[in-house]
Amino acid sequence: MTGLASALRSLTATAAALLAVAAAPAPAQAHSGPKAPKEFVALSDVDPTIIQEIRYFTPHNFVGQPVDGYKKPMCILTEPAAKALHRAQRSLLRRGYSLKVYDCYRPQRAVDHFVRWAEDLKDTRMKAEFYPLVDKSRLFEDGYIAAKSGHSRGSTMDLTVVRLPVKPTRPYVPGEPLSPCFGPKEQRFPDNSVDMGTGFDCFDPRAGETRDDQLSPKQLANRQVLRSTMERAGFVKLPEEWWHFTYKPETFPDTYFDFPVSRKSLSRH
Repeated sequence: MTGLASALRSLTATAAALLAVAAAPAPAQAHSGPKAPKEFVALSDVDPTIIQEIRYFTPHNFVGQPVDGYKKPMCILTEPAAKALHRAQRSLLRRGYSLKVYDCYRPQRAVDHFVRWAEDLKDTRMKAEFYPLVDKSRLFEDGYIAAKSGHSRGSTMDLTVVRLPVKPTRPYVPGEPLSPCFGPKEQRFPDNSVDMGTGFDCFDPRAGETRDDQLSPKQLANRQVLRSTMERAGFVKLPEEWWHFTYKPETFPDTYFDFPVSRKSLSRH
């Protein structure tokens, strides 16, 4: 068996296990229908080797609870974006890495949940990890929270790189002590991602384009692996977030959807 074939077989098994355990045009109006258009697919149907750790299905996120609209821990994308992600994964597998997605399509009801949470200034339960240096009253002004998200258009995803063989990560326990998302990797919440300098969804300038003296050479190199791989596959990176990429051209550049993240949303396919 070749190295690539072995990696594919291993990643397929790992992805299946993780899924089982994890049981500026003017904005357009959000679609509220319960079903996805035929252009949307489950990423696992296009590439089952890509690891999925859908954070908003869990309480380990800046809100501190499962987010509205995430009925299943799965990645849904427009088909062109999913196929492009498959091409990026094939490239990484040959180099001993795998992609891991944290979030893909995000329903408008989830974005609305973020807005309600941001307006509740008393709820700071996850501040110590995700926004330790940011006053919650500034989340809108500083651009960390907005009323619309490109994720709701279906061609944007948040993801990272994991070195093979994949090491397991323990689940988050609500109420456990938290550590800053920009601290040394060994002090952050465990993540089998390579060290990108911050954790996912870190509300801090270090999560974006930074000076070389703010990150180690290894952290910069890891970010470049992700960025170059994604750009070759047709994705564009958001400067403020190392994990955020959008496939261009978008299938739905001006439409914000609100069907739930669920296999049932794709049941017409």
